Amino acid sequence: MSSFIEDLIARKVFNNRGEETIEVDVVTTSGFGRASAPAGKSRGKAEVLPFPQDSVDEAIKKIEEFVAPELAGLNADSQEEIDEILHELDGCSKNFKNIGGSAAFAISLANAEAAANSHGLLMYQFLGGNSATSLPYPLGNCISGGQHATGKSPDIQEYLAFPHGAETFLEAVAANAKIHKKIGDALKEKSNTFNGGKSDEGAWIANIDTIDAFDVISKVCDDVSNELDFECGFGLDVAASSLWNAKESKYVYSNEGVKRDSGEQLEYMRELIEKYHLAYVEDPFHEEDFKSFAELTRKTRNCLICGDDLFTTNTERLNNGIRINAGNAIIIKVNQIGTLSDAARTIETAQSNGYIPVISHRSGDTCDWHIAHLAVAYKCPVIKTGVVEGTRIAKLNELIRIEHFLGNRAKMADLKIR
Repeated sequence: MSSFIEDLIARKVFNNRGEETIEVDVVTTSGFGRASAPAGKSRGKAEVLPFPQDSVDEAIKKIEEFVAPELAGLNADSQEEIDEILHELDGCSKNFKNIGGSAAFAISLANAEAAANSHGLLMYQFLGGNSATSLPYPLGNCISGGQHATGKSPDIQEYLAFPHGAETFLEAVAANAKIHKKIGDALKEKSNTFNGGKSDEGAWIANIDTIDAFDVISKVCDDVSNELDFECGFGLDVAASSLWNAKESKYVYSNEGVKRDSGEQLEYMRELIEKYHLAYVEDPFHEEDFKSFAELTRKTRNCLICGDDLFTTNTERLNNGIRINAGNAIIIKVNQIGTLSDAARTIETAQSNGYIPVISHRSGDTCDWHIAHLAVAYKCPVIKTGVVEGTRIAKLNELIRIEHFLGNRAKMADLKIR
């Protein structure tokens, strides 16, 4: 079945924060694909630029005038060629400053779906083939702090449920939902000002301190583990770049009233991992501190030390980390790097060097579900995509459908937390 591109259609839509973003349709001779771009609130400095001149309208104009005519007539099956042309049309800049990283992302993902649709395949089948049968473990934000919250909430940005002992994806999603609900109940007892507020990702926001947040999620995860008879651990996204004050060379924990230098930050992270048996810690140091990532990785066991702002889905930055063993896991956000081919190369580099790829949403997301298929297609053992909020449920429900579709071929990913 032929899958030559007939048309690209770009439009303005909105994400879950009510912010403008871009959606692209790719129409082929025998198929159709659609994708919309998410947006992060705390973005790494090395990420591609979302929109030219910070304008969705300008991105749409460039697609209509420059990109669509160049892609018309090309075979959608040739994903790497399509993505390379996007780079060329941008002028070969590293950050997609001319057509915008969000536009490149939406075109690239919509093209992959259109190619799959043209062949009568689901996207994970088209990209991953017959070996794409493993489901990721869901990493879900339950308590928000830092830039994702308001008031006297914890300085640490995310407290994440991680049911890495589940035997099915459906079982894991149910566990996270149970943990999320029980945390809400516990916060009502802990704080008389808690009114059920939630962040963009659907995590609870409460006026509690850091220790209270740890105590609440730790106890709830233990209780749910006992109820369900499998391990429900938890982890953190520290988002340390947002705490780092370069002038003072200190991590500033405003609500705690504490400042920590790099050495103190390392010891603090190590102590938290040991005390609470954390299974996952993301961005424990600022985005240029490869050395501290490497030292924490050497000093800890049975915990994924994950880089997001550190790596920004960028192969070059990942290779910098690999050389000194900075971390052992990497967040994969396709819109950080611009195209599916770029992200796939980063995933391959990670896996061939023993790093765990964690496919991830963004805080400002849409009901686009493609990362669910990417997790299965590229054998990413973990997906980070919230617990209850609507744009997160879109991804989780799609993975439940994939698990159901696979039937007895479905299995959970081979995840070794080391």
